[in-house]
Amino acid sequence: MDSYITDKTGKKLTLREIFNKVINRIKNIFLESEVYWLHLIGCVPCHCFRRFFYRLAGIKIGKGSVIHTKARFYDPRNIIIDEDTIVGEGVVLDGREKLVIGSHVDIASEVMIYNSQHDIEDENFSAVDKPVVIEDYVFVGPRSIILPGVKIGKGAVVGAGAVVTKDVPPFAIVGGVPAKIIGERKLKTLNYKLGRARWFR
Repeated sequence: MDSYITDKTGKKLTLREIFNKVINRIKNIFLESEVYWLHLIGCVPCHCFRRFFYRLAGIKIGKGSVIHTKARFYDPRNIIIDEDTIVGEGVVLDGREKLVIGSHVDIASEVMIYNSQHDIEDENFSAVDKPVVIEDYVFVGPRSIILPGVKIGKGAVVGAGAVVTKDVPPFAIVGGVPAKIIGERKLKTLNYKLGRARWFR
């Protein structure tokens, strides 16, 4: 039996394709609901409370790591945060593809880390997903943006407001739009701990 239902490009869908689209839509509704509840939970000023629900949602959070209030997630299941890492207020952590954040990483307020974006050259404006990796002892300055497919090397520093579009070498200091190398971190033997986060943030 032929279907008269079409996709967004006008192509007729088979019954199997329709069934798959319905299942996918239901999954997306559940995910959007979960992400909304995580946003509300992110407003509660208690690290232990938030961490419990973030882990329940699938975020892997290492010992001593904290995510401050008002964080937003696009999919929590692909986010991995190692030990002694502090993630600032109002961050966006995109888990539509793998997002790996190392140990002793300091991510400042309102940083946005994306691992999915639209292909502007594709006739259907399709999404392209690429993992993001942030290695140990990285500092990411406030309101900076990290785009899909980027790897930030150990000890690197991303300046405030920078837009990182390509890999950053270890210990490099980058800034600007798009981010370029503007210096190098002189101290190479890093072994500090970030310590306890603020209680009500």
